[in-house]
Amino acid sequence: MKTRKVAIITGGSQGIGAGLVSTFRELGYAVVANSRSITASEHSDVITVPGDISDPAVAGRVISTAMEQFGRIDTLVNNAGIFIGKPFTEYTQEDYNNILQVNLGGFFHITQKTIAQMVEQGAGHVVNVTTTLVEFANSSAPSALASLTKGGLSSVTKSLAIEYAGRGIRVNAVSLGVIHTPMHPEETHGTLAGWHPVGRIGTIDDVTHGVLYLEQAPFVTGEILHIDGGQSAGS
Repeated sequence: MKTRKVAIITGGSQGIGAGLVSTFRELGYAVVANSRSITASEHSDVITVPGDISDPAVAGRVISTAMEQFGRIDTLVNNAGIFIGKPFTEYTQEDYNNILQVNLGGFFHITQKTIAQMVEQGAGHVVNVTTTLVEFANSSAPSALASLTKGGLSSVTKSLAIEYAGRGIRVNAVSLGVIHTPMHPEETHGTLAGWHPVGRIGTIDDVTHGVLYLEQAPFVTGEILHIDGGQSAGS
């Protein structure tokens, strides 16, 4: 009997994260989903672990749950993150602490523990979620702390891809433009669409299709796949 694959999705309660949970289920994976506010799933192949992923203890519970329930971890999607957009000189110490804890701390603890398990298995795939604002800054969207943290994820994607390429572990990223989620009120969509050369904002399906491509592309590692309507190419 073919062993069922297992995916961990952080930030899995709504928006892109919820879309990723559904996508991996449809692909036949069992899923362990985490977010601060996540509730129990009605699906037996989805186990939820509530808590702040920046807490090492929560990251540990996510890993132990995956292993106890399903016995393996094949894919980790680091989707959890926060965005605080304001002029650089207006950021507070609290802003700084929060965004570093979630965007970097949340990545570090779960990824370190996951890769350790993947090394034992001899295979695995990590996908990080970052933003095209890292490379294509926009004066209408001041976002220095997002660039500071998500830029780090873009860099570490390549670093880990090379470090673990010989051990069967791939590491990739998706770099997003503006995506249609509850974070962006409907009245802003017209303006936000104008930021993208294709003339629209992205959908959750756009993101899940990109992650699915990376998941099913075994010769691809160290890739930062832009799902941004052409933003990174120019304006």
